[in-house]
Amino acid sequence: MSLGFYFDMTRCSGCAACRTACQDRFDLFEVGFAPRRVHRYQTGTFPSVAGHVTSVSCNHCEKPACVENCPTGAMFKNKDGLVLHDDDVCISCQTCLNVCPYGAPQYIEAENLVVKCDTCNALREGGYSPVCVDACPYRALEFGDLDELRSAHGDDLVQEVPALPSADVTGPNLLIKSREAALESGYREVTY
Repeated sequence: MSLGFYFDMTRCSGCAACRTACQDRFDLFEVGFAPRRVHRYQTGTFPSVAGHVTSVSCNHCEKPACVENCPTGAMFKNKDGLVLHDDDVCISCQTCLNVCPYGAPQYIEAENLVVKCDTCNALREGGYSPVCVDACPYRALEFGDLDELRSAHGDDLVQEVPALPSADVTGPNLLIKSREAALESGYREVTY
C-alpha cells in the first residue's frame, strides 16, 4: 500500500484555502510560507488563453531525494512509506531543500528549523484527514491509498504535468486529474 495525494485540477479554483489551512496548522503566518503551496499558470496567447492551478506539497515520493541525501537521517520514510522529518535529529544543513525537486522542505531561518508536509500525521492517527484536504471547499484534494484513489477517480490520472518536475526523478505519490491546458508545455507562471 502506498499513501499519497490526489489533486483534481478541474475542481480547483485557486482559492488557496488548502495553503492557508496548512499555514495555520504549522503556525507559519508570520514567516509567510507553508508546506502546501498554490501556483497559477497560463498557456496560449490572447485571445486563446487557458489557465490551471497546482496545489503542491511533499509528494512522499517512492525514491525521495531528501531522504537519500540527508546526512543525519532526519528525513526518513516511516512504515507507511510517508516521508517525515525529525526536528531533534536535524542539523539544519538544508541539504534536503537543495535536492527536493518539488521544493517541499522549507527552512525557517528565525527558528533554525526545516518544515515539510507530514500529511497531518497526528490528525490522521486520530481518524481525521490532513487539514488541506478538509479545507478545500471544492473537494479538489484527497489523501489515501493510491490504488483506492485510482479506483475512485478513473484511469485518466497522471503523476506529472509540464509545470512540475518529471515523475521519473523521485516517483511522487501524487495522482492528478489534469486540465487540458496543464498538459501543454508552453506554460507561464502567473503571479499577483
